[in-house]
Amino acid sequence: MQASIANPNKALWEKGDFTAIAAMMRESGEALVQSLGVKPPLRALDLGCGDGTTAVPLAQSGADVTGVDIARNLVEAGNGRAEELGLRNLHFEEGDACNLIRVGDAAFDLTLSVFGAMFAPKPFDVAKEMVRVTKPGGRIVMGNWIPNDPTSFVSQLLKISSAFTPPPPEGFISPMTWGVEASIVERFGQAGIAAEKISMVKDTFLFTSPDRGPEQLIDLFRQFYGPTMNAFEAAEKNGKVEELRAQLIVLAKSQNTSGTGVSIPATFMRVRVDV
Repeated sequence: MQASIANPNKALWEKGDFTAIAAMMRESGEALVQSLGVKPPLRALDLGCGDGTTAVPLAQSGADVTGVDIARNLVEAGNGRAEELGLRNLHFEEGDACNLIRVGDAAFDLTLSVFGAMFAPKPFDVAKEMVRVTKPGGRIVMGNWIPNDPTSFVSQLLKISSAFTPPPPEGFISPMTWGVEASIVERFGQAGIAAEKISMVKDTFLFTSPDRGPEQLIDLFRQFYGPTMNAFEAAEKNGKVEELRAQLIVLAKSQNTSGTGVSIPATFMRVRVDV
């Protein structure tokens, strides 16, 4: 699948290397997939899949999985993981969640997107595409960060980072709106889904690393996570790098539950849509 060059997220997510962050999310990715109760045969789409935090365990559960991501480097990393693990039922492709031009209608039993499609710039198009490619009787499952949630590490990290970056362009829709119940219902409603077929519950994802402390964690986000990289670049121009880093370290320390490494729970909105 060819990603749309008009999608501003392509440069953002190819800028860093999310695989370094994803390595701390594997355990929660496996737990989330396990909770889905996958029963083969099942065709699944993992949208905004990264290098396979949920796509890999989904394939290991027996599903036939296609992973789609805007970032070429993550697609290559995912295919490398699939080959290394011998998963012939898993394939990663480049694509735009706003316009899945090479995916046919009703192609998948399950469409999954965990902290992926929420970052695409046209949320109504994303909802429409997810509904279109899911079979009647199938389901869509999303994991989305919740705006201003004090128990969500990533939400707070993005909030702090945004205070150091220039204002977004006109027409920009915050990805965090995917964590708002009314927005979720409205978007899927415009895609033809009745409100009673949409359910939401708060869940928790863990960022874990036994050999890193909070300072090293923030430095990892600074080096590899696109939004944080942009914030540090802007802060550098304004002489506020240490201020930004200090605020993020305070955040990481306040939410870390491990006495030796890092174990940070992050609340998110788990969405289920019955198509």
